[in-house]
Parts: sequence; C-alpha cells; structure tokens
Amino acid sequence: MSNDKFREESLQYHKARNEFDTNGKIGTLITKPCDTEKELSMAYSPGVAYPCLEIEKDEEAAYEYTNKGNLVAVISDGTAVLGLGDIGHLAGKPVMEGKAVLFKTFANVDAVDIEINTKDTDEIIETVARIADSFGGVNLEDISAPRCFEIEARLKEICNVPVFHDDQHGTAVITTAGLINVLEMTGKKPEDLKVVVIGAGASGIACARMYKQLGVKNITMLDSKGVIHSGRTDLNKYKQEFAFDTPDRTLEDAMKGADMVLGLSGPDLIKPEWVKTMSKESPIIFACANPNPEIKPELAKEARPDIIIGTGRSDYPNQVNNVLGFPQIFRGALDVRATRITENMKMAASKALAALAKEPVPEHVKKAQGRETMEFGPDYIIPSPFDRRVLVYVASAVAQAAVEDGVARVKEFDLDAYKAKLQRLADHLDGKI
Repeated sequence: MSNDKFREESLQYHKARNEFDTNGKIGTLITKPCDTEKELSMAYSPGVAYPCLEIEKDEEAAYEYTNKGNLVAVISDGTAVLGLGDIGHLAGKPVMEGKAVLFKTFANVDAVDIEINTKDTDEIIETVARIADSFGGVNLEDISAPRCFEIEARLKEICNVPVFHDDQHGTAVITTAGLINVLEMTGKKPEDLKVVVIGAGASGIACARMYKQLGVKNITMLDSKGVIHSGRTDLNKYKQEFAFDTPDRTLEDAMKGADMVLGLSGPDLIKPEWVKTMSKESPIIFACANPNPEIKPELAKEARPDIIIGTGRSDYPNQVNNVLGFPQIFRGALDVRATRITENMKMAASKALAALAKEPVPEHVKKAQGRETMEFGPDYIIPSPFDRRVLVYVASAVAQAAVEDGVARVKEFDLDAYKAKLQRLADHLDGKI
C-alpha cells in the first residue's frame, strides 16, 4: 500500500462514518438503562443523591458507585508525540485517543484523553494532582524528557492513584521480559553482561534502571553526543546516574563485546560490522526505532547468524510493543485499587511475559501473526500482542505484587479466583462469551 493511500485511509478512519457516528475514535458508553421515568430518577435526581451521600461518608465507596475503578486518564502536553516530537497538545489528541482505544481493546479499561495546554512542569503537576481523584489511575503520555521524570516522581508522591509514564516504563517492562528469557536460553548471568543503551531519553533511562534491578551492572549509555562517561560536564542529573569511567566514546567502541544493545534512537545507526564485534555467544539487539529500526534484522543476522533480535515492528519476530504492558498493568492495578505502581509490580509484569513466552502458542495467534511456527527460542522470546493470555498472566502478576507490596486497597484477594475472572474477561474480549 502506498503512503498516500494509507494517509488518506487513516484520515477517513478518524472521521464520522455516517450521520449517527462521531469524529475521532472514542465516545461515551452508557452502562445503565435510562428508558423509564424511574430509571431517569435514579440516574440523576433524586436517586443519584444516595451514592453521593455514601461517598461523602467514605470516599472508597466511589469505587463501588462510580466508574472510578475502571477509568484511566491519558494525559499529555504534546511535547514528545510518537516520532513527531513537540507538535502541540491538541495535535497529540489523536494519539491519546488511540491510547484509550488500546486500553479498552486489550484490557477492557475505560480511558479518557486529557491534553494540557502548558509545558510548565509545576502547572502540569498541579493540574493532574487536582483531577486525579476522578480516576482509578493516570497514564502520562508523550511528555518530553527530562521534565517527564520530575512530573511522574512528584505526582506519584501526591496522588492516591497509580501514576504511570508509559513512555518510560512500557519498553522497559517488555525488553526486560525478553532479556530474562535470553539469560535462561544462554545461561548468562545479569551481573556478567555488558549492555549498551542507545538513547538517553525517558525510555532509555527507565530501561537501564530496570536492567539494574534485574542485576545488570555494566551499562553503557549513549546520547546524541556519544557515550555518557564520567569525564563529561554537560550531563543532567538523570544522565549522570549512568556516567562511569570508560574509554568508550562512540557506539562502535561500546558495541565491542556487548551482550545486548538496546536501540531507542533512530534508523540505521548500527552497522553490520559492529554487530560482528559483539559478545561471542548469542548477543541480543532490541532495535526499537520506528518505523525503521537501528538495524534491520536481516542485516544483523547476516552479520551474526546467532543474533537474537527484536524490533518495534509487527512484521518481524520479537516485537517490542507497549500494548503488551500498559493495559494489563493498569488492569491489575485497578482491580486491587492500588495507590501506586511499584518497581516490584513492573518486574512482576516482565516475569509474567517471560513465562508466557515459554507456553505453547494457540493456532489463532500464529495465524494472526502470519507464522506457521512459534516456539520459545531466538525468534520467539516475547509473547504476541494477539495472545489474550497476556491479560491473564500480566494483570494477575501485577495485582498479586500490589497486594504483597501493601499498595492494594482491597482487603481480600484470591489469586486463583482473580485469574479465573481475567480468563472470562479475555474470552469476552475474544468474543467467545
């Protein structure tokens, strides 16, 4: 399909299809009938006063009588939209609506997009803090670094609901799952790895932090000026966290002997001859730049037949797709009424994804991916986004971790019963029930 044709089809997709449709991708779903005089009086006045009074007595009752427990705010200032950059808060709205579509499609979570017309860090924090109680969780989206770090950190301290910046943590959760499986396949230990991260933005720093949590000690990070090392004087406090004494100055230098390279930068940055210099046994590359990765898988495999490679694209194996993470993470957090998303909850999501990749793949998932075989191995270390079991595995693991970390509001939690409930939801989303 030509780019011009796809552009026109995409524009038409976002417009109303008939006189009863609306423009955009999301709307309001009414969940209770309002067809009689009695139903009208319960939906609004005077019957609505009763749940209001219950919530006045106990704010936790909002989870029982409103949509709070299944509602996420997708909030952006439009400063780092996909591959488009700072295009303004309103121009980012189609992306935020799209995020809401993914929440509903993959985890039955309702979401509303909120575009904030300011780039001021304090104003964004104040705005989100004042509206957060209306929601069960807040998904920060497409806010530029380094502001995004402070915004998320401060909101997590202020708000009584989970605040999650998916641009930071989504890729971290999914690539950590892939790394866990590569370590199992190769017998390597995290403390012995040399990991190279190309890109020191929100996602790169979050990924590196999560690899540290896994046990990785040797991480070389690069920004647009080259290797981040202890001799540089132009580093913000977030980059300084990864500055150390090293002779490496370029990506070519850093890739020598590297066990893993994570690309979060731009197309065709990795040369095949550099891939040849990576570690002697089963090196791994996650080339996540979209639509064109840092190196195409066919070129990497020609240079090193033993390479394990994933990209952000759906037409290659091992797709690093954030839809494997944020809908299910919020599903688990919402269902136990979590006050925050902890590091353990994120790691639980990674381990759940890693575990699912070892299970036999259903035929309908193979068909959706256009592949005849999908078995745990170099070309299948991350589950498919089309596998509904992701919802069961990840949401249950996140919910259990929230309970264990003491951030869940629910007083009783039965893991087996919750998994069964998630399976019913997965079947419902698949149209089986």
